[in-house]
Amino acid sequence: MPARNSSTTERLLVRLVPAVGAVALCAAAVAAAPGDTAEITADSARLPDLDQELPWDLQVTSTGAGTRREYRLGFASAVGNIGDGPLIVSGRRRWAGIPAMTADQLVENADAPMTVVEGVGRLRYVQSRDHEHWHLLDFERYELRRAGGGTQRVTDRKTGFCLGDRYRTRGRALAARPPAPRYTSRCGLGATGRMQLVEGISVGYGDDYPANLEGQSLPLTGLAAGRYVLIHSANVRRRLRETDYGNNAASLLLRLRWRAGTPGLRVLRRCPDTDRCDQRGRS
Repeated sequence: MPARNSSTTERLLVRLVPAVGAVALCAAAVAAAPGDTAEITADSARLPDLDQELPWDLQVTSTGAGTRREYRLGFASAVGNIGDGPLIVSGRRRWAGIPAMTADQLVENADAPMTVVEGVGRLRYVQSRDHEHWHLLDFERYELRRAGGGTQRVTDRKTGFCLGDRYRTRGRALAARPPAPRYTSRCGLGATGRMQLVEGISVGYGDDYPANLEGQSLPLTGLAAGRYVLIHSANVRRRLRETDYGNNAASLLLRLRWRAGTPGLRVLRRCPDTDRCDQRGRS
C-alpha cells in the first residue's frame, strides 16, 4: 500500500473510530477495556513495541544568582517503535468545554478491522514558552534517584508528548517499516477547539525531544553529592498495548559532585532496557 501523507491518514482514522465502535459487537472489530488483553491475540494483532532510548546530551544549566541560583540537569530523550505495527492514538471529546480528550489505541490486525483499545490515556492542549499543541499525557517519565535504593529522588513535570515520526530508527530490519514517515502532523498546533485528533509512531520511526525543552530537565539543587540513576521510561502504566514491555526503560549511572557550590556530573555506566543501572552486572 502506498504511503499516505499525514493529513489523509488523520482524516481516515478519525472517521474509522466511530465506524469500528459501531460494528464492534457484530463484526471482527473489538473494543477492549484497559487491562483486558483477551481479545488481542499475537496471531492477528500487529502491535507496536516501544523501545526507550538511553538519555543523551546531558547539560547542566543554572538560573538566578547568588544564594538563589538553581541548577538543573537537561537531557534529550527518544522512544522508537520496533514492533509489528504502528502506535496509533486517537483522541476525542464530546464538546469543547471538556479540557482533555479521551485517548484510545487503534491496533492493526492482519485479517480484520482495527481493534479499539478504549481509554488508554488523555490528550490535553498544552501551552508553554517552547511549544503548544495537543499532548498525550504520561507517555514518558523521567526520574533521578539515589543509587542503591536511597530515598532521595526527583521526578519530572513533563506535560506530555506530541507523538510523531521524528526520526528513523537504526540497527535492525523491520518488515512493517513504511518507506516514508506517516505521522508528521503538528498535533493540532493552535487548534484549541479540536474535537478529534490522531497521533502516532510508525514502525521503524521514533519520537524525540531535545534537552531543556519544556519538561526535558530535572532539578539538581538540594541533592547531596553521590551516585544517582537517571531513568527514562515509556508507557510506565502499560496502558498502551505492546508486543514487549521489557525495553520500556533505559538508565544512566551518574556521579554528582559539588565544587564551590557548582555541580559536576560524570556518566559511570549506560544501561539500555533497564531502570536498574546501579545494580552490578548491568551494562
